Amino acid sequence: MLMTPMLACGAIAQTTDPLGTGDDAPVTPPAFRLVTPGVDLAPGDDLTYCYYFRTSNTSDLSVRRWISHMTAGSEFMIVYLTATDMQPLGSQSTTDCGMANIVGPVWTYAATSADADVVLPADDGEGNPVGQPIRANQAGFIQMHYANSTSSVIHAHVELDAYAHAAGVDATPAGTFVAINRRISLASGSAANPTTDTVGGTCDVLPDSGKAARFYELTTHTYKQGVHTLVRDGATTLFDSRSWRTPGATTWKAPDFHSFASGQLTYQCEYSNPNNHSITNGNNAATDEICMAIGYYVPAASGTGHFCLNSATLY
Repeated sequence: MLMTPMLACGAIAQTTDPLGTGDDAPVTPPAFRLVTPGVDLAPGDDLTYCYYFRTSNTSDLSVRRWISHMTAGSEFMIVYLTATDMQPLGSQSTTDCGMANIVGPVWTYAATSADADVVLPADDGEGNPVGQPIRANQAGFIQMHYANSTSSVIHAHVELDAYAHAAGVDATPAGTFVAINRRISLASGSAANPTTDTVGGTCDVLPDSGKAARFYELTTHTYKQGVHTLVRDGATTLFDSRSWRTPGATTWKAPDFHSFASGQLTYQCEYSNPNNHSITNGNNAATDEICMAIGYYVPAASGTGHFCLNSATLY
């Protein structure tokens, strides 16, 4: 399913004000709020759901801050924006849930901790605040990975609040650079003899708004077979992680945002499969795998980001 690229930006949620913006003022009422329907998780359940929404804002706005909450049983949440409704509005489903096999949904915000607070940079390097453009009544979906390792039923859901710049604030739109490799093929293995695979790619980092993209954050995303991920600019390693659940992020502050000197972003994901079944690219965190590198940058024309499939930058 090919969709028109939409708005982008956001950040892997870490701690309050991770980029040192100084935005610790009292939080005003959110511009919009999303709360997913509850899911009853039986002991041993390991499920990936998507909840399809439209935002409640009646005019375009620029998000400056995200605050999210995940209940017990939540492994991660990812918010994607879309050009149209991909499933009936307000529905929640495990079917075709994610972007492992499509082009168009834009990774916007993600969290791996129960309570997360992300503030976008207060300075784009030229003295202007950074914001994420969100259109009125914006379509999208939240992907959630739930797992219950307890002996009792867990009732799980996630919540997301978006806080906007005041009307009239001229915020520089941020964009997301997403690279994904779909050529994952892990043969069945065992705990004593796991099978391994390494995938990745090298993507052209295109200029945006007539200027070189200036990155303020980089991270990666895999599922539980992921044992090592990295992102490079030529021979320089910018990001390196050995945790699939909490990969962390590399961040830069203005005016020292990162521009790719090589003109290319190289990413790599390494896997180890101890299971007695094969694993390929897919959306189900319990049975599939994924390899993604995600970077957040300014400036981005109207908030539109870039997408690279394997080693081909499609837009």
